[in-house]
Amino acid sequence: MSDVDQVASISAARHSRSECVTASTDSVDFLHPIRTTDSVCFISYVAWTGTSSMEVFVKIIAEDLKSSVRRIAATALLTFVALDEHKRPTRVPQVIPETEEEKKLHETALDRASMRKQRKQKSKDVATFLNVDYP
Repeated sequence: MSDVDQVASISAARHSRSECVTASTDSVDFLHPIRTTDSVCFISYVAWTGTSSMEVFVKIIAEDLKSSVRRIAATALLTFVALDEHKRPTRVPQVIPETEEEKKLHETALDRASMRKQRKQKSKDVATFLNVDYP
């Protein structure tokens, strides 16, 4: 999970050319096991942007080193916010999707953004009755 966040943060920083913080880990889906005999490759890119936020897609590919069979072992979606020199949210450039994969993720992003907003509000609602003191 740490590797996923690290790789995604690099994509966010490269896209925005600014400091970025993780706003949420929206999903991590494990699709196939990664074995000790596998090589693992992380591919990430910004799939969609808001004003200061970026949705970053991470694809984890496992390759059997003996057979060279490759498979998508996991996918993840994370949201980052770009910060200016005063640690305030700052504008980010829009995404121009190029590949079919990028286009599909980009065109379905508004639905995911809406679900993120709903989930965040539900989390805030739950937090109103949580105790901040340990046990």
